[in-house]
Amino acid sequence: MALVSLLDVSLSFGGAPLLDRVNLQLERGERVCLVGRNGAGKSTLMKVIAGDLAPDEGQIFRSPPDAVIATLPQDVPAGLVGTVRAVVEGPGGSYEEHNDWEQHDRVERLLERLALPAEAEFTSLSAGQKRRVLLARGLATNPSLLLLDEPTNHLDLDSIRGLEDFLLEWGGALLFVTHDRAFLRRLATRIVEVDRGRLIGWSCDYDTFLTRKQAVLEAEEVQRAQFDKKLAQEEVWIRRGVKAQRSRAQNRIHALQAMRAERAARRERQGTARMSAQEADRSGFKVVTCTGLRFRYEERWIVRDLDLRIERGDKIGIVGPNGAGKTTLLRLLLGKLAPQAGTVEAGTRLEVVYFDQLRAQLDESMRVQDAVADGNTTVTINGRTRHVISYLEDFLFEPTRARTPVRALSGGERNRLLLARLFTKPANVLVLDEPTNDLDAETLELLEDLLVEFNGTVLLVSHDRAFLNEVCTSLLVFEGDGVLAEHIGGYDDWQAAQAARAAAAAKAAANPGARNTANSSGPASATPAAKGRKLSNRERAELEALPARLEALEKEQAELTTRMADPAFFKGGGPEVARAAARLPELEAEIAAVYARWTELEG
Repeated sequence: MALVSLLDVSLSFGGAPLLDRVNLQLERGERVCLVGRNGAGKSTLMKVIAGDLAPDEGQIFRSPPDAVIATLPQDVPAGLVGTVRAVVEGPGGSYEEHNDWEQHDRVERLLERLALPAEAEFTSLSAGQKRRVLLARGLATNPSLLLLDEPTNHLDLDSIRGLEDFLLEWGGALLFVTHDRAFLRRLATRIVEVDRGRLIGWSCDYDTFLTRKQAVLEAEEVQRAQFDKKLAQEEVWIRRGVKAQRSRAQNRIHALQAMRAERAARRERQGTARMSAQEADRSGFKVVTCTGLRFRYEERWIVRDLDLRIERGDKIGIVGPNGAGKTTLLRLLLGKLAPQAGTVEAGTRLEVVYFDQLRAQLDESMRVQDAVADGNTTVTINGRTRHVISYLEDFLFEPTRARTPVRALSGGERNRLLLARLFTKPANVLVLDEPTNDLDAETLELLEDLLVEFNGTVLLVSHDRAFLNEVCTSLLVFEGDGVLAEHIGGYDDWQAAQAARAAAAAKAAANPGARNTANSSGPASATPAAKGRKLSNRERAELEALPARLEALEKEQAELTTRMADPAFFKGGGPEVARAAARLPELEAEIAAVYARWTELEG
């Protein structure tokens, strides 16, 4: 018998049912991921299974009836105080005092396995550490089923990987909701989709689910179009005036009434968000240059001797443990925080929009539409004026929702609001600090596509491995004690390079005679802050003059391109047009030569 069974369960909060006569079975040992749009009812379903929320109709069976179900909610419950050990042990007090040595050993193993500071005060911990404590608290009850709602929120990459390893070894039944597609891909043995009140089971991996789901939606669209066409034809027939005495006509009328009822009960799928960034004029080639950058808090280094050049079009992911200083680094790069040593030089024509700043600027009492349009009724996106309500519909805000106060929004809606606000600002540099939290998978993929196509520069802090893979051209990794290394490619490229280096090091340790060969032939995806050859005085002067030379050439190129884009320019004809046509490729060649020389001199 299944561990948990739902039979014809329904639940509604006044509108369309979140759960509409659904059935579900959870078996021992399986790991099921709930997927669906934000607001589809995933968290509600988990509360029903946990017994925290009673359904309007239907039955829930557990086998055995006293099976223990533990939960990890999205938010940390208020009022939890005491040491980490006390919180994990729960309200029953110390298992040692009750001579429950088996449970005492279980708590000790959990504290060690999840790397929790047993005697630290719970209230002093970071958000990620608190969630690990709550996970241990749930597991300490030795549950048959573990319910996890967004378990990777606030966790850094090492903690996420550790959680994955732990859950794979645990062996109990698991039902979880996550926006982390890498976490889903690694853990889920089955997928259950919550869609318009229904539960749909998919016995396949996530990528296969996406393909099959798209095919189902396309078939549904065709079927509904055929149904609507038939209904329209029947409505035309009935309006002509029908003699209903004949049984054939009566049957057709009854069929029409049934079609009307079916059409009225249809639940349309929520539309897909449509995002487009408002791009400013192109920045200069050099966006930010750091030389010998240093910063620390008391004795803890955040950045030490960082040499870094960020160029136009770079999409850099910044990764590292919680508390490493990722946000501090962003503030240093943006000039919001002064370095304690070294220099940070900003490039020219920068239009920077900072996602996290917009989050801090949200007024909880303001209406959604006013938060996006600063109280105006229209917004301008890439030269096109749009009504703010229409613009917000692109981000899945219905007109009534656009008029509600910000404080009424869910976490996912808040992030969609921030993205809507972000993309009203002209930018050629986007700075995004954890933009993926609480976004559903479809919205995440749309944001990925937008950032990939964005012509400017992107600086991104994220723990979402799939997001880093899709968007980033390189990663800037905190390696400890203020040391940062740049790795070409996304998350998987970085991990592959790490594994290759570890294998080379192990081989060199086993065969000391081959160490020099291993070092010289190992992977070179990490770029250290190495110094090139010493420059002569003339070369140093040349290097210092290159940014101004490059800026002048790019300015001339931009002005010439603008002139040649005007149809009136060619009406004059003659030598001026010929000179301009010849000068443009010359400028491109000169700019390329300056870039090459700059790279050569900087080594």
